[in-house]
Amino acid sequence: MRILHLLSSPVWSGPAEPVALLAEAQRALGHAVSVAIDSTRAGTGSEEPAAPRLQALGLLDSRGLRMSSRDGAAGVWRDARRLGTLEADVVHTHFSHDHWVAALSRHRGIRVRSFHAGRSLRALRLPAAAYTVPTAALGSGLARPWMVLPPLVQPAFRPPTDRATLQASLGLTPPVIGMVSTFQPSRRHELALEAFRRVRARVPQATLVLVGDGQLGPALRARAEALGFEVRFPGYQSGDSLVRWMQVFDELWVLGLGNDEAGRAAVQGRAVGARVVGVDEGALSAWVDAVLEAPTPEALAGVALRDERRTVAVPDVRSVAEALLGLYARAGARA
Repeated sequence: MRILHLLSSPVWSGPAEPVALLAEAQRALGHAVSVAIDSTRAGTGSEEPAAPRLQALGLLDSRGLRMSSRDGAAGVWRDARRLGTLEADVVHTHFSHDHWVAALSRHRGIRVRSFHAGRSLRALRLPAAAYTVPTAALGSGLARPWMVLPPLVQPAFRPPTDRATLQASLGLTPPVIGMVSTFQPSRRHELALEAFRRVRARVPQATLVLVGDGQLGPALRARAEALGFEVRFPGYQSGDSLVRWMQVFDELWVLGLGNDEAGRAAVQGRAVGARVVGVDEGALSAWVDAVLEAPTPEALAGVALRDERRTVAVPDVRSVAEALLGLYARAGARA
């Protein structure tokens, strides 16, 4: 089977890494797979560009698709015409821009649409042969075949051999609580700071690490200083460095989601052996050890650094790829 993933983003964030993992697994199962991304930009800000990663994996599609959401209607039509000439048995789209390109191309392949956030379902959408969604609740209203696409994480995300030694090497005093997300209001870092102030009253030696960057960075640093305790700000991390920082966490807080509601950060935290606490958004409740009933400092401090854990398996990439191939088959049978 020839599978083409369309992903109109230039960066190695959001769905890009899970799509690459999925494409690798599909290829390992004997299929020809490529990923077409926004080829007009190297990246945005400090985020890692996706093209070099996909090129190294042998997955980057180079058949002339621009896939830039900045190209406007003319760009959509241009890519649609180009896509219509390409050979593919399945065209799997991941953003609304990609879906319009595929729909307008009238490509004869099976068209599959992944919804990575609930807001995408609420927008105007053209029909596809099948869908994937981050939660079962989002799939219940779809008329065509669908499946839940769980978060996929690299094998490198695994418990450290010696967490205490790793924490000491970075000058961190356990227990270490961490967050990994862009510094923007929806991720609730200010809530984390207020909750951590309460946690320190109970566990004064605890350390808070905020991994990431963004517009609220200066304000968060100033707020932490005003509260009178040190917070580590390692900046934006990726690759092995991100894994290393997550491996020092005894507990991970996921207090908001971006454009991917599957809750991948929570699964990354679970994969490295951290206890995970999260708000009730997207698919987080399926992956965290403790769900906040309300996003308040008191509620977060109340569940922080407790012993309760759930037994939840990290999704197996090959099994998910096999299930997705089954979805393709069901969609083709209905065509």
